[in-house]
Amino acid sequence: MRILALPSYLYRFALLFVFTLLAAASWAWYEIARPLQIPGDAVEVRVASGAGARSIARQLREAGVSINTWEFVLVASVTRSTHSLRAGRYRIAAGTNMADLLDKFRRGDVQREQLTVVEGSTFEDLRKLFAQCQELRHDTAQWSEEQILRSVGAVEAQAEGLFAPDTYLFDPGSSDIELYRRAYEAQKDRIERAWQTRAADLPYRDGYQALIMASIIEKETGRPEERSRVAAVFVNRQRLGMPLQTDPSVIYGLGSRFDGRLHKRDLQADNPYNTYTRSGLPPTPISLPGRAAIEAALNPEPITALYFVARGDGSSEFSSTLAEHNRAVDRFQRTGVRTEAH
Repeated sequence: MRILALPSYLYRFALLFVFTLLAAASWAWYEIARPLQIPGDAVEVRVASGAGARSIARQLREAGVSINTWEFVLVASVTRSTHSLRAGRYRIAAGTNMADLLDKFRRGDVQREQLTVVEGSTFEDLRKLFAQCQELRHDTAQWSEEQILRSVGAVEAQAEGLFAPDTYLFDPGSSDIELYRRAYEAQKDRIERAWQTRAADLPYRDGYQALIMASIIEKETGRPEERSRVAAVFVNRQRLGMPLQTDPSVIYGLGSRFDGRLHKRDLQADNPYNTYTRSGLPPTPISLPGRAAIEAALNPEPITALYFVARGDGSSEFSSTLAEHNRAVDRFQRTGVRTEAH
């Protein structure tokens, strides 16, 4: 069998072609493997759902990452790295190369998002917070309060107070109902644990009444270290059958009618949340109390105080008799400091 010899020019062309391929492969490997220039220790890039490789490359460049758009698009297309991309925040650290970056996108290695529910906020505030979070899936947007409660397994008729203030981490695209469920379970657990270690002879029928008291304490306390003393005042009043006379409860009952200032007519207008016209606790919590307020409600400081007045610096003056209280009010009012007396 005869083997045909290639003409010399074809042989030279074949060698050139092979060398070109090897050079291109070497260059491509160098480009993929070399560390990208990144400002600082790391940058974050937020990728929207459905974003393509070109859009992502543009965002990377805007964030200060030294990446060639057409190279990124080409390699991403060949490796199909962005076809199943998860939306969210990606953290790109110094030393990352294009191969690492594409692998990160391919795996959906996103940063977890977080939301902070502030102590003393209301359930209405909570719904607005979740609704404004773009990283959450808003499955409950059209749900009623009752639907949310049933979905998280609550037996209570109203949602106020039932969800724990805290900072919650979640994956981008998570359903808002999952956060509601976690916050409900956390608050339920806090109440149950605190109830087991409560002080003796408290005027609560159950943990829900303690939660109502905790919500009042949360709104009435100027300084964290005074929570248990504020709790003592309201517990002592309850034991004596005195009205609680707490302004935040009245304000909660007014709802949208509250104009930023309590008037005499507001204190005289009877409704279930007016603790000036009605004795005992309001029918539901008036805020989302935190762990410390719950602990204070169930373990008030053993003092005889029945009154307190704001000193004007965030702290309060506590008194055991009305005469002492009136003197304290008079003292702080004479200084020109606007006070809240209880």
